[in-house]
Amino acid sequence: MYGVVTRNEEETEWSEFDRAFYEVKDVTGRATDPVEGAVNMVSCFGDNAVEGEEELLAFDDEGTAATRNEPYFDWTYVCPTHDRYREGLLDIIEEAAGVNEDVRLDDVGFPREEYCHCDRCERRFADSEFDDWEAWRTQVMTDFVAAARERVPGDLYLTLYPDPYPGHLEARTGVAVDDIEPYVDEFVVPIYDMAYSTTYWLEILAKGFLDRLSTPFSIELYAVDVDIDDLAKATEVAAEYGHSVLFGYDASNARATVRRLGADARDGQSFGPE
Repeated sequence: MYGVVTRNEEETEWSEFDRAFYEVKDVTGRATDPVEGAVNMVSCFGDNAVEGEEELLAFDDEGTAATRNEPYFDWTYVCPTHDRYREGLLDIIEEAAGVNEDVRLDDVGFPREEYCHCDRCERRFADSEFDDWEAWRTQVMTDFVAAARERVPGDLYLTLYPDPYPGHLEARTGVAVDDIEPYVDEFVVPIYDMAYSTTYWLEILAKGFLDRLSTPFSIELYAVDVDIDDLAKATEVAAEYGHSVLFGYDASNARATVRRLGADARDGQSFGPE
């Protein structure tokens, strides 16, 4: 089963794709109306539009904000304990679920291990029942996913950072897989590369998630400017492990790849895992 992840509504209707995810809020801060014919997708705590609003930003213990101007960050992060922003996210999720009952949550979690040490987080941790800071962080994220679940009557999808090693997701993002699995119907794991010229590492990560998760998961591949033969090979590898294979942000290249796979199947050819 193949799907597309897109910001263009018309691409959600292309016949080559069995499912479609449509970004109603992305990491640029851009927001648009949800659509009926796709799973609407919300970038939760990644938001470049908040760069000038310090009260919204996540900070490490040295006072460095998690913005795209800093090393290791491709976009800016909002602190997950900011109540007004959190409630706004839940309103967007509820609105999306009112148009299509299925919703995908993207960019859920703290930015990295060092975050967040803003005054609000320090105060709330001190006032909490937790003695362990990492345990408090995971509870913050679990509570958010649970609140989103209450607003989504259909399937709830959630994007995971592509690190299946036990304990890594919890330490990095505060997302405790075992705690949030009861709320999630399907995970999505983006395993992005600019070329996919080799695929052994893709198989290693995919198998790691197969062993780690009891909930179904799909693998999302990057489709922008990737050679069709290489993307087709990566697709066949991903399809061995994921419930479906999704293509991110170049629907035309993705459609050509799906057609290539269909033609090869009719000719009796296949691309197996390396």
